[in-house]
Amino acid sequence: MNPRTLRNLHRKLAPIVFLPLFVTAFTGVAYRIGKTWFGGSDNFGDVMMYIHQGTYLGSQLRPVYVLLNGLGLVAMVVSGVVMTGIFRGSRHRKAQE
Repeated sequence: MNPRTLRNLHRKLAPIVFLPLFVTAFTGVAYRIGKTWFGGSDNFGDVMMYIHQGTYLGSQLRPVYVLLNGLGLVAMVVSGVVMTGIFRGSRHRKAQE
């Protein structure tokens, strides 16, 4: 894929996947830290898991949310790693110099 096209795709996708990924990561960390370090109540844990797993979306949309969240994460990681250029061969680096 053309590097410019990949960069544009990454730039357009990032704002869309940021909020769901942030909410998932934040609630997952808050659940674990809250329960383990601060002795959070079962009610706190239930609320964090309710948000973390997307249960608020209902039984029909929850699997879609989880799937899109996972695909968005994979797409961002793959496009980000490819843009770093760590998988380019030494021939490509020599040609650029």
